[in-house]
Amino acid sequence: MSDPGSVMTRYEEVCEENENKPSDFIIKVLDMEKEEQIIDPRDTMEFILPGNNHLLTDTRLNDTDALMLYKTLVNNTYVTSLEMKYNEITDEGAKHIGKLLEETCALENLNLMCNEIGPEGAKHIAKGLQMNETLQSLAINGNKIGNQGGMYFAGALQVNTTIKELDVGDADLGTQSLIAFATVLNHNTTLKALCVNRPLLFSHQEETTVHMSRMLKVNSTLAELHLQKCDLRDFGAERLVETLVHNVGLKYLDVRCNRITRDGAKQFAHLLKKNTPLEVLDLGFNRIEDDGAIYLSEALKSMNSNLKTLVITSNNIKGAGLCAIAKCMHSNETLTAVYIWGNHLEEPACVAFNELVEMERLDLEDTDVKPYTVDGHVMLSELNHGLRKHYYWKPLYGPDIENMSVVM
Repeated sequence: MSDPGSVMTRYEEVCEENENKPSDFIIKVLDMEKEEQIIDPRDTMEFILPGNNHLLTDTRLNDTDALMLYKTLVNNTYVTSLEMKYNEITDEGAKHIGKLLEETCALENLNLMCNEIGPEGAKHIAKGLQMNETLQSLAINGNKIGNQGGMYFAGALQVNTTIKELDVGDADLGTQSLIAFATVLNHNTTLKALCVNRPLLFSHQEETTVHMSRMLKVNSTLAELHLQKCDLRDFGAERLVETLVHNVGLKYLDVRCNRITRDGAKQFAHLLKKNTPLEVLDLGFNRIEDDGAIYLSEALKSMNSNLKTLVITSNNIKGAGLCAIAKCMHSNETLTAVYIWGNHLEEPACVAFNELVEMERLDLEDTDVKPYTVDGHVMLSELNHGLRKHYYWKPLYGPDIENMSVVM
C-alpha cells in the first residue's frame, strides 16, 4: 500500500469480509487524505480519527471499528501514525490494538487519549508494546487504567527498546505504579518523555517524588517529565533540585498545579543558578507569590543561560514579582517565552511587559498576555498561547497548523 486510496480499498474489503458496514467517518477522512495527497504527495500517512471532530462525524468509533482498523493496517507500511482519541474504544477494542502493536511493521505514533480503556485493555496494549519494534510515541492518557494498568506499562518499559514518549496522565495511576515507573527508568535508556499527571495519591509523604528524584540522579536519557497534580510541595521541590543539579539530560520539567510556595521557588532558583540543561520550567498554578518570582528573577538575571521558557501563571504574584521577571529579561538573552496570566496584573507590571513587547524583546507568540491602552493606562489581556495549547486538541486547518509544536 502506498497511498490513501489503497488504504480505503483495503478497509472496504475488510468490512465486506466481516459483513460490517464501513464507517462514514473513516471513509470521509480517507477521502480527504486522497485529495491532500494530490496537492502534497507524501511517502507516509497520519491516520487522524478524533471522535470530537463534529465537522466530519456525529458518532464515535467503537470496538468493531478498532477490529476493522487492525485488519486493515496489520500489514500496512504506509500509515505510520494512528490517532483515535475521544472515541468509545473499550477493553475489547484495546485487544485488537494490542494485536496491531504486536504485528505492525510501520506504526510509529499511537494516540488513544480519552477513550474507555481500563486495566484489562491496558494489559493487552502493554503486551503489544513488549513485542513492538516500531512505536515511538504512545498516548493513553484520560483512560481509567488505574494502578494496575500503570504497572503493566511500567513492565513494558523493561522490555521495549523503541518507545520514546509515553503519556499515562489523568489515568488514575497510584503510588505503586509511579514508583514502578521511576524504578524502571533507573535502567531504561530509550524513553525521552514521560507524563504521569494527576495520579491518585493518598499520602502526603511525597514518596513518589522522592523516587522520581532518585531516578533523575542516574537517568541521563529522559528529557521531558510532567508531574502535574502530584501533590508536590516544597519538600518535593527540594528533593527534585537536589538531584537535578547533577542531571545532564532533563530539558523540560512540568510541576504545574501543585502546592509549591516561595520556599519551593527558592529551591528552583538554586537549580537555575547551576545553569543545568533545563530549558522549560512550568510552575503554573502554584503559590510562589512575589518572593518566589523574585528568587527566580535573580537566578535568571545573570546566572542562567539555558532556560528558554518560564511559566508562572496563576501564582498569586503581584506587581513587584512580575516586574522583577520582566527586568531580568533585559539582561538574560536566552529566556524568550514567559507566561504570566492569572496573577495580579498591576499597572507597573503591565507597563513592564508592554515595554518588552514594544522593544521586541518578547514576541506575542511567546507569552499569554497582550498589552493595550485605555485612557492612558496600560493593561494586559489574555492570549490563548498556553505552553500546552494543543495537548487536548489540535487543529486540522488554519494558522495554528504551521506554528504548532509537538508538546506532550
